Amino acid sequence: MELDGIQKHFFSHLKSTLPKHISLADSMGEILGLSQDSVYRRIRGEKPITLDEIKILCEHFHLSLDQVLQLKSDKVVFQAPALENKSNDFIVYLKGMLAWMNNINSHEKREMFYLSKDVPIFHFFHYPELAAFKTFFWRKSIINHPDYKDAVFSLDDFEKSEEYSLAQALIKAYNELPSTEIWNAESINSTVRQIEYYREAALFKKPAEASVVLESYEKTLAHIKAQVDKGRKFIHGMGEAGYRAPLKLYINEIILGNNTILVEINGRRISFITYNVLDYLHTSDPRFNEVTFSNFHTLASRSTLISETGERERNRFFNSLRQMMIEK
Repeated sequence: MELDGIQKHFFSHLKSTLPKHISLADSMGEILGLSQDSVYRRIRGEKPITLDEIKILCEHFHLSLDQVLQLKSDKVVFQAPALENKSNDFIVYLKGMLAWMNNINSHEKREMFYLSKDVPIFHFFHYPELAAFKTFFWRKSIINHPDYKDAVFSLDDFEKSEEYSLAQALIKAYNELPSTEIWNAESINSTVRQIEYYREAALFKKPAEASVVLESYEKTLAHIKAQVDKGRKFIHGMGEAGYRAPLKLYINEIILGNNTILVEINGRRISFITYNVLDYLHTSDPRFNEVTFSNFHTLASRSTLISETGERERNRFFNSLRQMMIEK
């Protein structure tokens, strides 16, 4: 590929990553501090783009140059947003997730594919008691925030603060995104175990609040079932007027997923791989995505669809979840 062809390919790829309402030329002009004429000369290949300019654009738009140029190797470049969150601030984490969801939803054709090890994080914010517990647990036991070192959980301390508002916006964004998800009965167990651990370790200021949080989790699962019944996402308490994006839920009884999230946007694919419980890596590498998407669809073909159809299997699955909760 000749130099001007490589340059045109670079800009073609860059444009494909942007939502339709965002102008590549306007964005480049602002980022690089160039006039519109200078920008268009580069886009048309009339003036070579410099390595410094490519570096700035790749960093701003989170592009890997070897992927853009289709260099063949066994290396895959991942972005790690958590590396920028040096403070381990949970609000920064939520804002990052919300920004991603809003970006995905800005595209006309979009779908999420979720291979779940745990209940997807979006569901934990429907009811305030569960939202309060999970937020406290993540900060104390996962993020290891110093302010929570000697803290014990209490619903009295929970306020519908900025993070709760962000979480509600995250639910709304999730509800606008069509998704196909694969769960296992074990998906609910981690949160149940967390509640039990805090109860046994005397980390509830008021022991009776463990049951309150568990009841909130039961309500959450009931709301999830209501969405699965209809094959649609919606805020609890809303009827058909609140129906949003389609939800396809599969159950695989022999495979426990690893919280891999795949997104398809206007034909472009992104894979999100979780690590350190909450953090995630993402890549647009076409070879990696081909493998992960193929694996997801293979697992889906060997799973049972329980949304809308499959009433017997759906009821059996959610009844088994309720039984697990009762036994706790």
